[in-house]
Amino acid sequence: MSSSRGLRRASRTLAVITAVGIAGLLSAPAAQAATPTDDSYVPPEPTIDLTVLAPVCDGDVPYLDYAVDVTGTENDTVTITWQNPSGDDVVESGLPLSGRVIWPGAVVGPDGRGADWPGWRLEDGEWVVGDEFDWVRPSVEVLFEVNPETVVTVDYPPSSPNCATNPPGEEDPPPPAQQVSNPVTSASSDAPGLADTGATVGLYAAIAGGLAVVGAAILLLTRRTRRS
Repeated sequence: MSSSRGLRRASRTLAVITAVGIAGLLSAPAAQAATPTDDSYVPPEPTIDLTVLAPVCDGDVPYLDYAVDVTGTENDTVTITWQNPSGDDVVESGLPLSGRVIWPGAVVGPDGRGADWPGWRLEDGEWVVGDEFDWVRPSVEVLFEVNPETVVTVDYPPSSPNCATNPPGEEDPPPPAQQVSNPVTSASSDAPGLADTGATVGLYAAIAGGLAVVGAAILLLTRRTRRS
């Protein structure tokens, strides 16, 4: 009788412990959700996207139309850097996230039309190819910085019957000369490689032959042992 009562008490105790454990498990996620986890929150990385990037000619003046879309940053201005591969860059800072910038080296005259163009200079009343802005055509790398940043390559806008990006009556100047390196190839450089390859194949063949001999000897020894 006493053993039966003891079993009942033990069962009740076990049931209570189980119920308390289940309640604790059920309440844990709620408590965890209520606890702030700001320390573990990692904000997304800022992004930048150029939604508009268009070289245009307007009034015989070359321009670059642009529009920048950014996320994850409070910056509302962009810095545009025309990257010179062999000299000083042209930097324009504090610009709006969308707008139009004039091509470096271009000049607007008093009448609002083009008066000078990159890659050209006026000497004794005649237009001559070559000036300090040769590097912005036929293409140039442009850096857009908002934090984050991105670099793109843009082409100089071509002339059309209604808009000229060169002096009157002039064609596009030739691209600036670039230094080209000629790699030197050694005619004898391949010979050692072929010799090494032949030696390696011969070594592998010798190893394979040796393994075959060892395998045959082991097989023969096994057969003799079985017979004896």
